Amino acid sequence: MNDLSLSARRAAALRTPTDLGMQATADIAGALTALLADMFALYIKTKNFHWHMSGPHFRDYHLMLDEQGDQILATTDVIAERARKLGGTTLRSIGHIGRIQRILDNDADFVTPSDMLSELADDNRRLTGFLRATHVACEDHNDVASASLIEVWIDEAERRSWFLYETTRASR
Repeated sequence: MNDLSLSARRAAALRTPTDLGMQATADIAGALTALLADMFALYIKTKNFHWHMSGPHFRDYHLMLDEQGDQILATTDVIAERARKLGGTTLRSIGHIGRIQRILDNDADFVTPSDMLSELADDNRRLTGFLRATHVACEDHNDVASASLIEVWIDEAERRSWFLYETTRASR
């Protein structure tokens, strides 16, 4: 039985034992939390454009953005749980996301399909850069598990960027 009082247990930090050390936990969990905010921001933007798509290629673009949104959303729980496995904490609210996201929102009333796809391609390329920077933080602390996950997400973001780019490329 735990000798700590209820109030002491509630006040205790959410620490999960890890061999990576406190500085690694702080650095990596912080980077993962920023990455998680970006993933949520990109997910919402992708779904926004999915919901508001129009034009002659509606069905193709609508389905592609739905698939991409699902892929982005699938990373969110894994990212958050990885931060917790390291003994860190992560996002707690929509407000928290808004304070740290680096992927910008698009609240315009109308965006052309071409502009939607171009903006998402740019955002996915930016996300790739954030993923690479987070990978470096993981490498600096020898966190191979997080680095391995990030490598897959880099490949996925590059694929999304490629597909989005190719759909907006002018005919030759």
